[in-house]
Amino acid sequence: MQASDRFNINSQLEHLQAKHVGTGHADLTRFEWTVNTHRDSYASYVGHYPILSYFSLAENESIGRERYNFMQKMLLPCGLTPEREDE
Repeated sequence: MQASDRFNINSQLEHLQAKHVGTGHADLTRFEWTVNTHRDSYASYVGHYPILSYFSLAENESIGRERYNFMQKMLLPCGLTPEREDE
């Protein structure tokens, strides 16, 4: 692999990370990554009607109630941010 190839790959990765929030970066904590993953999952559940209807059937709730519950879970999907320990 040549140096120019490495530079090109790194610039493409930086562009991808700037364009899409959930792709992560070097300073991303485990908590932030988990929050992004949970929010992406909930957004997918709300956006795809068959999945939403499956969840509503499984939990014996209306589709509107399930949509509301998932949107509420998107606010704090993993609870409050843990305290950081500065080194």
